[in-house]
Amino acid sequence: MTKAIIGKKIGMTQIFDEATNKVIPLTVVEAGPCVVVQKKTVENDGYSAVQIGFGDLREKLVNKPMKGHFAKADVAAKRTLKEFRLDNAESVEVGTILKADTFEVGDIVDVSGTSKGKGYQGTVKKNNNSRIKETHGSGPVHRHAGSMGACSSPSRIFKGKKLPGHMGAEKVTVQNLEIVKIDAENNLIAIKGAIPGPKNGIVTICDCVKKKA
Repeated sequence: MTKAIIGKKIGMTQIFDEATNKVIPLTVVEAGPCVVVQKKTVENDGYSAVQIGFGDLREKLVNKPMKGHFAKADVAAKRTLKEFRLDNAESVEVGTILKADTFEVGDIVDVSGTSKGKGYQGTVKKNNNSRIKETHGSGPVHRHAGSMGACSSPSRIFKGKKLPGHMGAEKVTVQNLEIVKIDAENNLIAIKGAIPGPKNGIVTICDCVKKKA
């Protein structure tokens, strides 16, 4: 991984490709400006990486430990901090500004974000379980999880049992996405296809780990 940036998902649009006469769906991301807040080294931390910050944060919302962290780097407080193990981390200096032009049109990237939260859901919606029949005395339990089957031995729920619970709001990474357009002046990157997360959600863009053949 040699390139990485943090951004905010703006929304989706589309462009018309005159060469193929096809409509290309795009996701627009406000990528940066980001600043390098900290550099990890093999000597001090056992590995090489950089910590990047995105989005300004009011000073009154920053606690004392984080105030010291930002003051040490001599940068403004940032709302989002993420760490990347870049191949060239040793050459990146604290305070370096990263913008959308870090990437180029045609780059293949991986995009990570947090999927939409769907709240507490039953096992039919969450795990794609089947419903039981709704006739002949099944009662109001046709969408329930069904019998657990433990009886007296072993008298417990087996680990991995698919049960109701919280759904969504988890990290999702989509690989092998192509950058179609870059607006360096407004720090916008247009990526072919859909990326995870709701509108205005925070996403990370980095070099593709496994590129297309």
